[in-house]
Amino acid sequence: MHSLTIIIADDHPLFRGALRQAVNGLEETLEILEAGDFDAAHRTAAEKGEADLMLLDLAMPGVSGFSGLMALRSEFPHLPIVIVSATDDAVTVRRALELGASGFISKSAGIDEIRQAIRTVLSGDIATPPSFKGGYEPDPEVADVIARLRTLTPQQSRVLGMLAEGLLNKQIAYELGVSEATIKAHVSAILLKLNVDSRTQAVIQLGKINAATPA
Repeated sequence: MHSLTIIIADDHPLFRGALRQAVNGLEETLEILEAGDFDAAHRTAAEKGEADLMLLDLAMPGVSGFSGLMALRSEFPHLPIVIVSATDDAVTVRRALELGASGFISKSAGIDEIRQAIRTVLSGDIATPPSFKGGYEPDPEVADVIARLRTLTPQQSRVLGMLAEGLLNKQIAYELGVSEATIKAHVSAILLKLNVDSRTQAVIQLGKINAATPA
């Protein structure tokens, strides 16, 4: 029987425990890895290249809204990522899917619903809350921002998320283990791709898609 490896990334230990309980029993042989912040989630995904699935909280220390999903999605394209969030309105679900999530689970879902969603994604389909009706982004401006954000490289997505957290170039350079000149180059590339003139405007663009997500 196939051994499953699932990464649970959420900053609340109690909820990680609830997800662990839901995941248990999916397979006879199961490896569950937990991460309490974005850095740990990123590190675990890098170390476990063969992981089958990541359950990712939208609101975690070290990342702003969808920027974590974008960075992980582009860096680990073969890792299905399911967003798990208390903010489960149609706008948030739709934007998560448009930015590459393989599914969306509401934090209010019961264990059976969580298990079913995970099985759906593992079988190659997209899992959404029962109340979600689909459709496309109704706001053309936001649709344009999403299209532009999808052109960012993994490191650019990460840098943009850190700009949104209020970090300075030298702080981002230290966190990512690169030179300040490298970060400046990333910021310039981000401004070009988002068609804005300043880092403040870039953060505002990111904020437009994060408007429906918790801080």
